[in-house]
Order: sequence, then C-alpha cells, then structure tokens
Amino acid sequence: MNKLQFIDRELAYWNTERLKITHPLRQLFWECTLNCNLSCLHCGSDCNKEIHNHEMPLNDFLTVLDVIKTNQPNEKTMVYTVGGEPLVRKDIVECGRAITKKGFYWGTVTNGQLLDKVMLQELMKAGLRTISIDIDGTKEDHNWLRNSDNSFDYAYNALVSVQNTPHLVWDVITCVNHRNFYHLDEIKRMLIEAGVRHWRCFTITPMGRAKANPELILSDEELKKLMNFIVQTRIEGKIHLSYGCEGYLGDYEGQVRDNYYSCRAGLTVASILNNGGISGCLSIRSDYQQGNIYQDNFWDVWNNRFKNYRNREWMRNEQCEECEVFKYCQGSGMHLRDSQGKLMLCHYNKLKY
Repeated sequence: MNKLQFIDRELAYWNTERLKITHPLRQLFWECTLNCNLSCLHCGSDCNKEIHNHEMPLNDFLTVLDVIKTNQPNEKTMVYTVGGEPLVRKDIVECGRAITKKGFYWGTVTNGQLLDKVMLQELMKAGLRTISIDIDGTKEDHNWLRNSDNSFDYAYNALVSVQNTPHLVWDVITCVNHRNFYHLDEIKRMLIEAGVRHWRCFTITPMGRAKANPELILSDEELKKLMNFIVQTRIEGKIHLSYGCEGYLGDYEGQVRDNYYSCRAGLTVASILNNGGISGCLSIRSDYQQGNIYQDNFWDVWNNRFKNYRNREWMRNEQCEECEVFKYCQGSGMHLRDSQGKLMLCHYNKLKY
C-alpha cells in the first residue's frame, strides 16, 4: 500500500466514524415481494416460482416514507424496490409512482425477464430513476446460474431496451462464480459491444440456496485474479467496472472500486422486509432485524436500535480477534455474518493467503 492509498484509507475510516454518529438515511430497500419468475442457483433469499400469498400492501410501506420525510426533510433518500423479482408485483408501477410522489428517488433491480420497452415506458412515467439488470455471463453460463433455458435472451433484450432511454441511470450486475470466471474477457467484450458503460461484479456468499452449491464460490486464487481483471479493465477505460461492496480487500482498496470499503448497512442504508422487518441492507439474510414496522416506529428504530451496526466491536472474534486491519474492515460486511455472528467468508484473508 502506497502513501496515497494509506491517506485515502484513513480518510475513509474517519468518514465511516462520522456516519456512525450522524447516520443519515440515504438508501432504503423495500422487499416488495418474495415472488419470483426464476429459481436461481445462488439466491440468498431462497425465492422461487412458487407464489407467496403475502405482499406488503403499498400503503403500509408509504407510512414508513411519511415518517422518514417528517424526520429527515432535507435528505433525498433513494428507495429501491427489490425482491424476489419486483416486476412480478402487479402494482409495481403504482408503487413507483407513489414513491416518486412522496418526494423520494426510485430505483429497482431486475432479472430482466419482464422488462420490455412497454414496461420500461410505464416505469419511466412513474418516475423510475435507476435500474440494474442481471447479466451473469455468456448465454450458457447465465442460463445455468439462473436455472432457466431462456433467461439470458430476456435479460439481454432488457439491456437493449434501457440503453437508449434518456434520463435513466443504469448498469449491469454480474455474479462471478467458479464457472463464468473463466469467461470474463468474453463477457466484457459482449457488454462493451452492447453499449454497456457501467458494470458491477459481485461474488457469491455461501448462504441461502448458494450454500448447497460450492461450485459458485471462487477459490482464493480466482478471487485474486478477479481483482487483477478489474484493475486492468479500469485502466483500459472501455467500460467502468467496479467490484461490489463485498468486503475489505487489502492492497486492492482504491483500485477496484470508486470508494474505499465501508459496510454502510445501518449507517446510511436500511431495509424493510416483506414481513415488515426493519434491517440493514437486503443482502443480509441472517436475522439482524431491529424491529418491525407493524409494531415499531421506524424512525425510533433507525435512531436507537442499530447499535450493533454502528459499534462493531462484537465482531472482533475468531479470525477477526487479532486481525491487523480490523480498524478498517470492522469485521467485514454484516451480510457475511451468520445469525450466530460467525464470519462466513473473509475477502481479506482469501486475498492475503
């Protein structure tokens, strides 16, 4: 780590310390449905094609937005509708329109199966600002991960629909696994040719359905090669590639993302689960709920019950107990802890050794 990286890392640390005190709510994820039109091999929430009877009524969620608006009138919070697959929710356009009318920015994440030009026009009229589309490799690799023979075609057509849409911020998300890892150069060429300018790569954590699929998890050597691939791609400048907010990356910090690592769950990010549970980000599938909107005031929970998110000394155990970078890593992402607090995967150690 050079001197500039060291300074930037210190600045990032103190910014995180500040956010622990101020905790402005900048991103709110709403698990608006658990229904999905795919049964992906890596799904952390175990969503599938079976119909779940319960979806949170829109008005119940809007009461949360009213509370936020009252207590944080000058913060323009981004609201993301996620799932499951949010576009299977029959009133998703109405949901977006209501979120926008309340004065919030609205974004969503989709597998692309239902996103054609007609649907996109309706979403844009309702106020959609940002959208992310999942493209998990070449056609064969994508269909394998998504457990569907035609999912790639739908996702690629969705990509074509969004690329010429004005006033829409969009990117492509790829979950890198042991199988598509060997086709990264091919994926990059495909996305560049398709006009993609912003690309995010995530790796997979052994939780949910992915727990039963060890082939999804990158080896230490593969993870390091992925980091080098991202560094080189960023240098080339043909497509803006970033690694997701997965964990602290040691010497790769400052080289593979636009910011230094900091888990913002409970600092600037909260989630409303389908059952009303209040949590950090929706990548957290272990039970770290702090309350429920049907029993608790959201703002009281946000201000007073996220202590285990804002003081992470409780994470200083096992391999983290004497780790030399705990100050900056803070025990890694909350989504990488199981319900007993055990760290499921450490990116720093995988890259270090």
